[in-house]
Amino acid sequence: MRIFTIHSSGVSETSALDNPAAYALPEQGYLWIACSRNELEARQNEIQATLQSVCGMQLVDLHLSDLLNTFIPSHYDYTSQYDILVFRRLAAGSSERDLAPGAPGMELPARKGGPPILKRIDTNPVGFAVFDQVLLTVHPADCSVLESYAAKLLLSASAESRATGARLPTSPADLMLRIINQMVDGFLELRRGLTHQLDHWQSKLLDPKSRFNNWGALLDARLTLHYLDEICEDQLAAIQDWIEAIKTWPEAQTPQLHRERDLLNVRSRDLLEHIERVVRHVRRLEQSVETAVQMHFNAQGHRTNDIMRTLTALTAIFLPLNLIAGIFGMNFEFIPLIHQDAGF
Repeated sequence: MRIFTIHSSGVSETSALDNPAAYALPEQGYLWIACSRNELEARQNEIQATLQSVCGMQLVDLHLSDLLNTFIPSHYDYTSQYDILVFRRLAAGSSERDLAPGAPGMELPARKGGPPILKRIDTNPVGFAVFDQVLLTVHPADCSVLESYAAKLLLSASAESRATGARLPTSPADLMLRIINQMVDGFLELRRGLTHQLDHWQSKLLDPKSRFNNWGALLDARLTLHYLDEICEDQLAAIQDWIEAIKTWPEAQTPQLHRERDLLNVRSRDLLEHIERVVRHVRRLEQSVETAVQMHFNAQGHRTNDIMRTLTALTAIFLPLNLIAGIFGMNFEFIPLIHQDAGF
């Protein structure tokens, strides 16, 4: 578990929940509490007590269950005091460490076959509870996104980065959108590998000199693209719900709050546009695969027709000869021309 105190002058980190003084809310700042699902389950009473102490409210039981669920799709929910957003990121699936200890009936998903690029298309949920001055994030075990963004946040707080104009997140919601944007970047980077793999298969499908027999991997690719499409659709719905929820917030009373609200809207729309780009690319790949398979079978039919045309021509040439040989090969004495010198 990692706890960050973020304010205008910098960022400080502690990992002690039992020391309230270490993570007291600053006057102009907020807290980021990052923990794994196992830590949330094992220490939920402490975390709930911390939220009660700092925010004056605990998480609702249903939202706590959502944050602990490894199979929940991306979605958005809210209360009068906080917002809940679950966003699935690229990961290696539910690992042994992600599963709740002793939870009955929870099995690891089957490993995907095919090339390595397909094995990367697996997801794991990250949960966000956004309070006014606290952001609680629930990650998978050994979450690379958490470690990467935490390092980036601490680097942004350094004097050198501040001198170059690097800005710290201004609110828990701003921090959440930056973390989600980093997750979406993983989906954007995945497009090049997917395109390269599918282009390779398409060239094999349409090459008349090669015999394509990797149909199992191609079927896995189609199923994986459908799965990725569903994941992105859930992400789109969650972010759209979040954008609609921002519109219902109370009107900003100061120019600074107004600017922060505008920044949230801009970041949210930018995030939505990035996910839409992934969806459009995935659907183009699906159509491309379908078209390549249809062209493959059309080419196979065309080659079959060429072969049949050649066989038909050969049959047309030899059929009269076979007819003549059949007639003069019959075992009869009186056949026209059989006893003449020019008959052969």
